[in-house]
Amino acid sequence: MSMFVGEALAGEGNEIAHIDLLIGDKAGPVGVAFANALARQSAGHSNLLAVLTPNLAVKPATVMVTKVTIKGMKQAVQMFGPAQAAVAKAVADSVAAKVIPATECENLVIVCGVFIHPAADDDKKIYQYNYDATKQAIVNAMSGRPTAEEMLAGKDAAAHPFRGF
Repeated sequence: MSMFVGEALAGEGNEIAHIDLLIGDKAGPVGVAFANALARQSAGHSNLLAVLTPNLAVKPATVMVTKVTIKGMKQAVQMFGPAQAAVAKAVADSVAAKVIPATECENLVIVCGVFIHPAADDDKKIYQYNYDATKQAIVNAMSGRPTAEEMLAGKDAAAHPFRGF
């Protein structure tokens, strides 16, 4: 497969984390999206590599893209701080757990959409919720979850937390 797609939501309140991600070959469409995310920055949408610490980027290389416009330094620091640390640790732990094969780390890239609510306050929750959501999104992507059967079985009982009614 040239592209794996994963999604997960974790947490509650303003610190809630919603991750959408793509995992795929550097030479395929995810590689193109990865390169474009780094090369085409725009005001309020500063994309960044996920690093465990400066000079220690994760493998597969992971670019984080903002899902909402960053509107101030507080939100920017949350993206570049606890959210980046959480995504990086989740990717590294997914490789350690063999969810992502280590032998594929140089061939794959990840594009990870991250949501930071403008009113989020608790950096520990931002970290934990983004870690949990990223790990789950990776598992979902690499295992093809939900399957079509799971989606069909759950569609009528689904209750989207933000649908507004």
